[in-house]
Amino acid sequence: MGLRRRLSRGLFHRLRNRRRRSRALLPFPWVTRRVRIVAWRQLGIQEVETSKIVGSVNRYRDFDRAFPPRHADPERLRQLDSALDRWEELPPLSLYKVGDAYFVEDGHHRLAAARKRGTRFVDAEVVEFVPDVPINADVTPEAMVRKAEYSAFLKHTRLNELRPGQCIEFSELGKYRILLEHIEVHRYYLGLEEGREIPYEQAVVSWYDRVYMPLVDTLRRARLLDSFPGRTEADLYVWISEHLYYMRQRQGPDVDVEEAVREFARSFGITDLTRLFQSLVQSLWGGD
Repeated sequence: MGLRRRLSRGLFHRLRNRRRRSRALLPFPWVTRRVRIVAWRQLGIQEVETSKIVGSVNRYRDFDRAFPPRHADPERLRQLDSALDRWEELPPLSLYKVGDAYFVEDGHHRLAAARKRGTRFVDAEVVEFVPDVPINADVTPEAMVRKAEYSAFLKHTRLNELRPGQCIEFSELGKYRILLEHIEVHRYYLGLEEGREIPYEQAVVSWYDRVYMPLVDTLRRARLLDSFPGRTEADLYVWISEHLYYMRQRQGPDVDVEEAVREFARSFGITDLTRLFQSLVQSLWGGD
């Protein structure tokens, strides 16, 4: 088998498996073990968009995100379908909310019957569990692992408490350890600058205010993220930080952040060929 064919088949299988995983229901216990829940509250009866119901508390193997049944009771579905034909009012679902995503606690068959008819909104009794990281309704299992890393980073640094409104998200796994290393290096040099031991929380705030955000503000002004679809500001922060380090190694310590951003954009900006390939994949397979 030729190399081109092997690569094509490998891409096909990876995309197909990724699409299957993106349709899987998220288990509520799995999610709440991976992110820190900082509060919970009863929201009462609400109208909920069915497309935002992406998980289940205890029946995530019986349905997928479109909620056709895998191992559901067909007689129960038939009865619900008949009740809807007669315009009977069904009891509200019972849902748990985490971020912008909803998980079915009770009412899986009612939701399946409603989805079958194309119903966009359902009534539900909602309990909200507030996470320490943002969770969207289109979150995938892979994305949840990154959310878990983010949650652990915030627990360690308390950055969400020290700088409310912060948002540092990566498109790849294993990157938050790099930020922790950056904070420790910044703490070391800050200690030399001030001639004293720097408390960790002070180092976190100083790194965020004096290192992270100035670089992010620079790449925002340059609109650099537009050239890297699917990536995040935190991704670019890490890449440009490394690029700045190597530029200073070659050219001296006077290279500034804006110069590094410009050089990075010239050297590594996305090519038209790459953009065409990504557009093709997107049109054939859709996003997560």
